Amino acid sequence: MAIIRDPSKESVQARMNQSVKARVNQSAQARMNRIRNKTLPILWSVFRYLLIIGITFIIIYPIISKFSVAFKDKQDIYNPTIYMIPVHFTLDNFKIVLDLLDYWPLLLNTMIYVFITMLLTTMSTALAGYGFARFTFPGSNLLFALVVLTILIPMSTLMVPMYLHFRSFDVLGLVRLFSGQEGINLLNSYWPSIITSATATGLKAGLFVYIFRQFFRGLPKEIEEAALIDGAGGLKTFFAIMLPNAIPPLITVTLFSFVWQYNDTFYTSLFMSEGALMPLKIASLPADANQFLPSIMGLGSSAKADPNYVALVVDTGILLAILPLIALYLFVQRHFVESVERTGVVG
Repeated sequence: MAIIRDPSKESVQARMNQSVKARVNQSAQARMNRIRNKTLPILWSVFRYLLIIGITFIIIYPIISKFSVAFKDKQDIYNPTIYMIPVHFTLDNFKIVLDLLDYWPLLLNTMIYVFITMLLTTMSTALAGYGFARFTFPGSNLLFALVVLTILIPMSTLMVPMYLHFRSFDVLGLVRLFSGQEGINLLNSYWPSIITSATATGLKAGLFVYIFRQFFRGLPKEIEEAALIDGAGGLKTFFAIMLPNAIPPLITVTLFSFVWQYNDTFYTSLFMSEGALMPLKIASLPADANQFLPSIMGLGSSAKADPNYVALVVDTGILLAILPLIALYLFVQRHFVESVERTGVVG
């Protein structure tokens, strides 16, 4: 006997099955979406914290190692069981480095030098940046392109022309015109650094001009127009109105200039073969330690210094050299971060 099937019932059953499958698929998809929405942020947070911890370790580890080495006694150098925390704490390394560097007069002289060049660099680059931002003249774009180009050019390519320039310094041939000499030798003095800082051609000056130019371009022109209506000239407008409103780039440039000038070895070694500046003294500290450590330790001038102990003394000297910068950062970190955010300096 043949079984008669109702097509309408079969179609209803098929639609019900499809509906159930669709709801099951939607439920599974929603569950996967919830898991994904919860898992991805967690994974991203873990990756971000691991990356931050790794970068922080790379930055902080050299400083921590310097602190560890600076307090080590000489007998701890050859102890393989000592890694970071010394067994025998001592301050003798600091006493030796203070004598080798003549630290306090050296630090005072370096601070005076850095402070003067920092002020000259900040003021000259601020004026140059304001000029590029607000004054249009033939060739201004080309000149600004050349300023930006100085950021990209390695300093080593400027070594020979700058050295020759300051070895026989002559502005527009005036020295040769009035004295008959080829020029004035300004090497082994502070004048090359002062001149380059005052003319916005010193260390990282191109970057500082760019920072000021970008900030001044963002200020409304109505401020200057109001000053011009009141009879203020260009310089008065700059010093009385524009510069007080440029606190963020001033803080950024001031700190960058201070730190880079304090750590600079390129210009200081190029212009001065010897001098009471921290970079030069730290560069010559290994040689000084090899020469004077035996006599300081009472071994006699003919004895040779222990190379491992010389490395320990050099690390202590480096620590003493960077301590002022660490203190400066701890003092101004909040203002510095705010100024960087407002000026848009990244990287």
